[in-house]
Amino acid sequence: MTTTTRPPSGSAAQVEHIPARTASPGRRPLLDVVIPVYNEENDLRPCVERLHRHLGDTFPYPFQITIADNASTDRTLEIAHELSDRIPEVFVLHLGDKGRGRALRAAWGISRAPVLAYMDVDLSTGLGAFLPLVAPLLSGHSQLAIGSRLAPGARVVRGPKRTVISRCYNRLLRVTLRVRFSDAQCGFKAIRRDAARELLPLVADNGWFFDTELLVLAERSGLRIHEVPVDWVDDPDSRVDIVPTALADLRGVARVGWGLASGRLPTQELRARFGAASPARPAGAIVRPRTAGSGS
Repeated sequence: MTTTTRPPSGSAAQVEHIPARTASPGRRPLLDVVIPVYNEENDLRPCVERLHRHLGDTFPYPFQITIADNASTDRTLEIAHELSDRIPEVFVLHLGDKGRGRALRAAWGISRAPVLAYMDVDLSTGLGAFLPLVAPLLSGHSQLAIGSRLAPGARVVRGPKRTVISRCYNRLLRVTLRVRFSDAQCGFKAIRRDAARELLPLVADNGWFFDTELLVLAERSGLRIHEVPVDWVDDPDSRVDIVPTALADLRGVARVGWGLASGRLPTQELRARFGAASPARPAGAIVRPRTAGSGS
């Protein structure tokens, strides 16, 4: 059955939702992995098939995969439907407007899974990091988890230009917004649904800055963010247009910085709503695994 609904937070984009057919009726998925796509007819099928095999072999709980199509004009949506018809754990969302943030807001907003994740369709991140990413959220230890290409232990293959841009951007965030997480834009993240329900209405961006805005709000609201060093191989066919994206990110940094300074973003209210931090760690703590040779 196909239904049409509107995504949360007042977005005007229409969403076509194909309900997943679970292999075990009545078993609610504990994990929903969203793959935002725009004109990815070449990569979508092998990506979903590989991810499904990996989760089936390594993830011990019910899961689903949601393909969030951002107004594709090629065969992406057709291929998504074919995958949904063939693989019981696959959802399809079709949005009439572009934007990674818009896709995640819509998909996460209607998901029933207690842990929500997303990853890029190019599978630049090694899938071996998936269980370390979501395990702290399933246990309740952390509210968010992010893959990091800049954390100790990460192994990254990409060109010097993108490396410099990434390091400069994350340095800018540390200086201007005083963040403590190491990598805002890695396309490999997860969040508990209860945290997403509180944070998503406050995130204004529907594009690439969505990730940064979500993480800044989470950290300022006292949520615990778990970082996982990843193996990353850059996709030479990346669709990110660097200059417009960088300018939009700078505008986003200024907007969020003003919102925090002026008190328009209710982070103190959220901090109280989520409760006191653990006595062992300050509110908004960044949790990083120890690497070999680290002290006790």
